[in-house]
Amino acid sequence: MSAGAERWLLWNCAPTAPAENMAADEVLLECAAALGSPVLRFYSWTVPAATFGYFQHYADLEAVTPLRPLIRRTTGGGLVPHDADWTVSLTIPPTHPWYQLSAVASYQRFHQWVADAFGEVGVAAELSPCCRKEVPGQCFVGAEKFDVLWHGRKIAGAAQRRNRLGLLIQGSIQPPPVKVTRAAWEQAFCALAARQWDVVWLRFESDAELREQVQRLVREKYGCDEYNRRR
Repeated sequence: MSAGAERWLLWNCAPTAPAENMAADEVLLECAAALGSPVLRFYSWTVPAATFGYFQHYADLEAVTPLRPLIRRTTGGGLVPHDADWTVSLTIPPTHPWYQLSAVASYQRFHQWVADAFGEVGVAAELSPCCRKEVPGQCFVGAEKFDVLWHGRKIAGAAQRRNRLGLLIQGSIQPPPVKVTRAAWEQAFCALAARQWDVVWLRFESDAELREQVQRLVREKYGCDEYNRRR
């Protein structure tokens, strides 16, 4: 390991219930400063679901998608289906240089990483040069600037939340119809960080305290109609 290497944590999760997935990401944000290292989390879903941005209105979205549960994220952005996607989150502590980036620069950096990982596995992806939003409020109907495109079609988007504790980026990849496995793309994603940013990956292990925090947020927020429907 070189003198300038960064230690990042990698959490490969088993398929998890939708409310628990959203709760886990928020707990990682709450713990970001204490952990002191970025945490990359790959996760999937025990059942199909949809999530929507913190500032969106539930009533505007419940007729748009049949996917249930329909859960409000802690990040912004639009409606995201989680029936066949590859989901990833990145949590950055406030001491890390990435935390100092503007929201736009952070979005671009994350999506360039996603696109470059597709390139590593033979899929030509690029960033959208401009906003081509067709239906406001739906993440994968049209593209925002710096979204990831494959042959003009949006295949990846992300949403962010920054506070004094850290930065949370939640990303969804709707994989293109090519013969690339999720495992191969994830491996390329991690290898790129190691090569470009001198990242050394360490395995993240959740403990009993973290799991209890997740369950608390499921009970108090993400598993509650009152929270999800409150706007």
